[in-house]
Amino acid sequence: MPRVLIIEDDVETATEIAACLSAGGYRAEQSFDGKDGLTRALSQRYDALTLDRMLPSLDGLEVVKALREAGSGAPVLMVSALSDVDDRVTGLRAGGDDYLAKPFAPTELLARVEALIRRSQRPAAETLLTVGDLCLDLVKHEAVRRGRRIELLPMEFKLLEFMMSNAGQILSRRMIFEWVWGYYFDPGTNLIDVHVGKLRRKIDTPGLEPLFKTERGVGYMIDAT
Repeated sequence: MPRVLIIEDDVETATEIAACLSAGGYRAEQSFDGKDGLTRALSQRYDALTLDRMLPSLDGLEVVKALREAGSGAPVLMVSALSDVDDRVTGLRAGGDDYLAKPFAPTELLARVEALIRRSQRPAAETLLTVGDLCLDLVKHEAVRRGRRIELLPMEFKLLEFMMSNAGQILSRRMIFEWVWGYYFDPGTNLIDVHVGKLRRKIDTPGLEPLFKTERGVGYMIDAT
């Protein structure tokens, strides 16, 4: 059972995260203090961490910086009420792998943890992503389906890479926007729908089994099943 360490001083939030992770099949452990969390993260093996920004004894930014300086590559999802763009950028530059603002939907937190763990477990030498008969070469920056090369714009390539890296998982518009574009999601924009629509038309051409799937009101997924 994958282990996730929750470093969060708010008991109610920590309990909510733990319940969400436990329901998703993870072994959730909790630490309510920055120094204690850092000590545990460095002395034990965890598949991922969730980390609050504002913690007693040691701030979350200092925790993640210390982890990276010590050589820890454990994926870190920063979970914080500090949701301004500058706060998010600061957290990611300090060493966080993803950033989720409070309040959050438990299902989205679980999805982000799952995505981080999958990405961390990908072999370093892996340069080819495959979903059904669709192949994406990360070195050549080339997509091919049934022998047909698909011309992709740079942002389309990045979007397809993210979706194929998380094949079989519904990705919310917020997740796609933040992971692909790298800044705070504007819920009023239709940018995601436009780009996914263009990419879908290039991949799911007439006569081929559709790989793109839409979960109305939730997000998108690419899957061969």
